[in-house]
Amino acid sequence: MARPKKVTESEVWERVICACRDGWTVLRQRGPGRVQFWFIALVIGIMAGFASLLFRMLVNRLQAVFYGTEDVRLLATFAQTLPWYWILLIPVLGGLAVGVILTRFTPDGRVRSVSDVIEGAALREGRVEKRAGLASALASVVTLSSGGSSGREGPVVHLAAVISAWVSARINADGITGRDLLGCAVAAGVSASFNAPIAGALFALEVVLRHFAVHAFAPIVIASVAGTVVSRLQFGNVTEFTLATHGGLAFYIELPAFLILGVLSGLVAVVLMRSIFWADDLGDRLQARLGLAGWLRPGLAGAILGAIAIWFPHIIGVGYETTSAALTGNLVFHQVVMFAVVKTVAVAVTMAGRMGGGIFSPSLMVGALCGLAFGIVATSVFPNVSGSQTLYALAGMGAVAAAVLGAPISTTLIVFEMTGDWQTGLAVMVAVSISTALASRLVDRSFFLTQLERRNIHLAAGPQAYLLSMFRVASIMRPVEEGGSVDADACWELVEQGIYVDGNATLESVMPIFEQSNAIFVPVVTLSGEDAPPELWGAIYQVDALRAYNRALAATAAEEHS
Repeated sequence: MARPKKVTESEVWERVICACRDGWTVLRQRGPGRVQFWFIALVIGIMAGFASLLFRMLVNRLQAVFYGTEDVRLLATFAQTLPWYWILLIPVLGGLAVGVILTRFTPDGRVRSVSDVIEGAALREGRVEKRAGLASALASVVTLSSGGSSGREGPVVHLAAVISAWVSARINADGITGRDLLGCAVAAGVSASFNAPIAGALFALEVVLRHFAVHAFAPIVIASVAGTVVSRLQFGNVTEFTLATHGGLAFYIELPAFLILGVLSGLVAVVLMRSIFWADDLGDRLQARLGLAGWLRPGLAGAILGAIAIWFPHIIGVGYETTSAALTGNLVFHQVVMFAVVKTVAVAVTMAGRMGGGIFSPSLMVGALCGLAFGIVATSVFPNVSGSQTLYALAGMGAVAAAVLGAPISTTLIVFEMTGDWQTGLAVMVAVSISTALASRLVDRSFFLTQLERRNIHLAAGPQAYLLSMFRVASIMRPVEEGGSVDADACWELVEQGIYVDGNATLESVMPIFEQSNAIFVPVVTLSGEDAPPELWGAIYQVDALRAYNRALAATAAEEHS
C-alpha cells in the first residue's frame, strides 16, 4: 500500500491562498450567501462604529483646541469667559475652511447628509457618492468644532453609507444586497453615535430603507450591536443625558396635556424645518444678487453665527449642555423661550450657509426647550395634578425630533436609550404620535424627504411615484429600423402635433403624455438646438412602459415583504 504524500507547509499556505482567492471570486460574481452576508454585516458594523467614534472624538478634540476647554460638554458655559472677538473669529475661519473643502471636492458645494442616503437606498441600489461624502464628513467636523449649530448624526450616517457603498462595489452587490448593506452601516453609525442599538437598527429600517423586511432585520441588528460595542469600548455603557428625577405620571389625568404638547411640538418642528428652507432660499437669492463666490457663503454664515454666539454661546455645536439643562429643569421660562428661538435661527443660518452637520441634535435641543416651556406653564396652572416639568421636557424632545425625522418609532426608542428612563414611555409615545401625524401633513413627511422634494426627487409618495424616474426612455423604446415595428411616418405625424419625448427623459415625463394624448406610442427624439430639426430615435410604446413599471413595482413589493 502506497504511503500518503506528505504535504509541506508551503503547499498548505498555497492551498489556503487559492481557496481565499476562489471564495473572493465567487463572492464578487455571485454575491454573498446568507452566512457570508451576516459576516459582512458584522464587518461593516465594526467599520461604521469606528468611523462614528473617530468622527466624534475628532470633533471633541478640535473643539477643545479651538475654544481652549478640557470638557466640551460644558462648552457653552466656558465660552462665556472667552474674548468676544475670539467667539466671532472661530466660526468665520471654520466657515471659510468648509467653503474651500466643499468647493474643491463636491460638484455643487453642498454637504451630503441623511437625505442623500435615503436617495441612494431608493434610486441608486444602496450607493452614495464617496468623494463628496468624505468631503462632507470633513466639512462637518470643521463646522461642529468651530461653532456651527448643527448635529453629528447626519454626517455620521452618510459616512457610514460611504463605507457600505465601497463594500458593495468590491463585492459587486445587487440592489437588494446593496440596500441591506447600507442599512447595516447606517444602523451601526447611529447606534455608535448615540449608544442606542435598538433605535439604531429601527432608524435604518424606518428612515433609510423605509420598510421592515424580515430578511434585512437580522444583519442590521448584528451591525447595530457591533457599532454599539465599539462605542462602549471607548465611552462605556453610559447615556447621553442624565435625568435628575423620574417624574411621576398620572396618565389618565395628564393625558390631555401630552396631547396638547404633541400638537405644539408638531408646530414647532414645522417652524424649525420651514425656517431652514426659507433661509436656504434667501441665501440663494442673496448669493445670486451679490455675485458671492460659493466658498464665501459658509464664511458669511460663520460670521452671523459668531455674532449670535457672543450673546448666546449655547448655540455652539450640538448643544448637549443646554439640552441637559432643559431635561433637568435648570432653566427659567424666559431663558427657555429665548434659547429655543435663537437656536432655531442659528440652525437655519448654519444649514442655509451650506455648512456641515445634521438636524437631529438641534431638534432634540429645541424639543427639550419646547417641552420644558410647556411643562412650566402646565405645572403652574394645574400644580395638583401635574407631574414634573422635566417629564414634559423629555416628551417634547422626542416629539419634535420625531416630527423632524419622520421617524416616530426609532426616535421614541432613541429618547429612551439616551436618557435611560423607561418609566415615562406613555407620555413620550402620546406626544410623538400626535406631533408626527401633524407635521407630516404640513411638510412632505419629514425634513429629509422635503429636502429631496425640493430637488425634484419624489420619494415621499412612495415607490409608485419615484420608480418612474428610474427608467430612461431610451432604454425601453423601440428603435427605428427598416422592417421593424416602429412606423417612422406615423412618428413624424405625432411630432408635428407636439406629441414626442426627449430620449434622455424618464418614464416620469412620458406617462403624462400617454394619459393626455391617448396615444399607443410616443416618438422619441433628440433636440439638437433651437434651429436644428429633431432627430428621430424610435418610439416608446405604452405597453412597454407599463410592463417595465409593473416589474419594478413587483420587485419592490417582493423585497419589502421578504
